[in-house]
Amino acid sequence: MAQKKKRSQIVIVFIIFVIYFLVAAKPIPLETILAQKWISSLTNSDVYDNDPENPSSVNISGQLLPFTLGSHFGYVDTLGQFAINRIKTNDIYLSRNMWTEYSINPANIVINNILDDTEIVVANTRGYPILLNNRIFILGSDQNSLSEVDNRGNVMWTYEFGAPITCIDAAADLVLTGSIDGVIEVFNYYGERIFYFEPGGSRYSVILGCTISSDGSYIGIICGVDTQRFLLFERFGSAGGEYKVVYHEFLETGFRRPVYISFIDDDSRIVFERAGGIGCYSIKSRRGINIPLDGNITAIDDSGGQGFFFVITSHPEQEKRLIGIRFPHDRLFGLSRTNARDSIFIRASFKSDDVFFGRTGSMLVAGGGSTLISFDLEEN
Repeated sequence: MAQKKKRSQIVIVFIIFVIYFLVAAKPIPLETILAQKWISSLTNSDVYDNDPENPSSVNISGQLLPFTLGSHFGYVDTLGQFAINRIKTNDIYLSRNMWTEYSINPANIVINNILDDTEIVVANTRGYPILLNNRIFILGSDQNSLSEVDNRGNVMWTYEFGAPITCIDAAADLVLTGSIDGVIEVFNYYGERIFYFEPGGSRYSVILGCTISSDGSYIGIICGVDTQRFLLFERFGSAGGEYKVVYHEFLETGFRRPVYISFIDDDSRIVFERAGGIGCYSIKSRRGINIPLDGNITAIDDSGGQGFFFVITSHPEQEKRLIGIRFPHDRLFGLSRTNARDSIFIRASFKSDDVFFGRTGSMLVAGGGSTLISFDLEEN
């Protein structure tokens, strides 16, 4: 009888264990790691454009990533091969597919297209080039005017501003500008102003950063000094040029310099630099989060894909840190601000005077000294 009772107890314990295992047990989550792929030296002579008469045998592969590091600039592919690797002799401006090198008050500016190996010569510029979203702009030498140039070097339109421009962005055939007098303006493809707004609300009105989403539906700005604010605008109405403020946040201690702000992760989030860290606002959940960071931000991720975001911070004695941030799920976004620091899943330190960071998809490229190193985001 006792033996039978003992067997019954064993069976009951086993059944309870099975039920617990099936109901309560959870799979072990995959860990996201950075897997090193390649290292390329900027002193490498194996560069596609070294000798136009006799190009090297390098076959450029995949998407090209523009870089500037120390005295070098150029484009590197997904295998670590250089399409361009040159020494800077003047000021430069690089975009994903165009680049230019120019001097102070240049008479002419040559815009180079890395994809089709063509040149666009802009004569009598009287200003400085800005390359955005496959478009060419010339900012007047006094920063009070903006012109757009076509692919033949001809000026399509010019607009004169009432104060110097402090920031600019372009997307969806629209141009967004902010100026030192605290005004933001949006222009259509023909250079016609379709939106004008003065945020106000601060002791000193100035627009320190501005960004527009890829479809033109949202605008984000950092404005004012004492007090500084983050504002998010959403487009509404049938006219296409009407925006209204849907969110604003006071940023306490602010900056008196240009501030980074950008839409990331297919426009699902907007991130911006704030004192002591990074601010992020989720478009879907309509909530924000503040992620504290030590040091000064010196390089930043401009894509933020797959829910991950990276920055490089600078610290004393030339120390740099690559910081990886995993954003919480949208339904949890902003609900646990005190645990925002837990969003950091990678910290990697290195020493260098200059730094570079770029990203395309799951590939990250970081640079220091005269070296570029590539990583892939992998789940392990």
